[in-house]
Amino acid sequence: FCLMAVPGKVAAFRLPPLPTVGEIIKLFRLKAQKQLSQNFLLDLRLTDKIVRQAGELKNAHVCEVGPGPGGITRSILSAGVEQLLLIEKDARFIPGLEMLSEAAPGKVRIVHGDILTYKMDKAFPQHLKKNWEDEPPDIHIIGNLPFSVSTPLIIKWLENVSKKDGPFVYGRTQMTLTFQKEVAERLTANPGGEQRSRLSIMSQHLCTVENCFVIPGQAFVPKPEVDVAVVHFTPLVQPKIQQPFKLVEKVVRSVFQFRRKYCFRGIETLFPESGRLKRTEQLMMMANVDPTLRPFQLSMSQFRNLCNTYRKMCDEDPSLFVYNYREELKQKKRMRKLLKSTGQPKQTEEESQL
Repeated sequence: FCLMAVPGKVAAFRLPPLPTVGEIIKLFRLKAQKQLSQNFLLDLRLTDKIVRQAGELKNAHVCEVGPGPGGITRSILSAGVEQLLLIEKDARFIPGLEMLSEAAPGKVRIVHGDILTYKMDKAFPQHLKKNWEDEPPDIHIIGNLPFSVSTPLIIKWLENVSKKDGPFVYGRTQMTLTFQKEVAERLTANPGGEQRSRLSIMSQHLCTVENCFVIPGQAFVPKPEVDVAVVHFTPLVQPKIQQPFKLVEKVVRSVFQFRRKYCFRGIETLFPESGRLKRTEQLMMMANVDPTLRPFQLSMSQFRNLCNTYRKMCDEDPSLFVYNYREELKQKKRMRKLLKSTGQPKQTEEESQL
């Protein structure tokens, strides 16, 4: 590799001439696997654009998730990063990534592993740590995520943000990730918006979430049936709902359980059948939430009130938090089967909806 010296400027890193990403795919006979929802992005102008959304990467430490044949990897290296950690689950891509590593000596570390289980809290040097209240550390996570892993992975990382562990043990680490366009719209949807969902609340109460731009499906190989959006996350100094992640997730999941019905219908599922109506009314009154609003109409402050009030109720009755509405439905169904020996009893409306 060569360092191009420019008078009066810091030398910029340049990759030496390499086979194109398309040539790498042919050379190693790489084929996107449908069951892993893999789609390759070969246009380096688009990979450069994704990397620019991450911000200033000069001398930064970056983790790329699922680099595949290495299109985004080249753009990250060309941005002049200090260190690049590549986490790739599919062993077929490792030889092509090793070729990139050899072209950028000392800059690339390749891990053959699963990002869902990889321990990110030891991925970067300790001296990069910043206090949570400070500016974000010089650490970035970037990835063109397979559709099958994108939602569970962002939920996992949002829980890490809440607990300040995993990749966020270093501070408010920023993330620049791809999602199906529809998922990106959910992540960034405002109250009243058609796409407002559980993902909207869970992400926006913990992070500033920006839908950067859309990449048309035909830019990928093979072409997916949907367009793809690039989303940038910066963890907030203070979460908008200051309750444990699991409690917030339980309340938000319950509210959106019956998305098209009034919000009280989903909130009812937080409580056992005995005393359900009374406790639902109590929660909604104390939280000052109109029970006839639809779930997607609720504001962040209304979700905060619901979570804070539910927390008080759980503190008074600890059995509430471990109560599981679906489990109660299953038990009722088993009981009916035992009581009725003739044929399958008809499902209730709530069972069929769930």
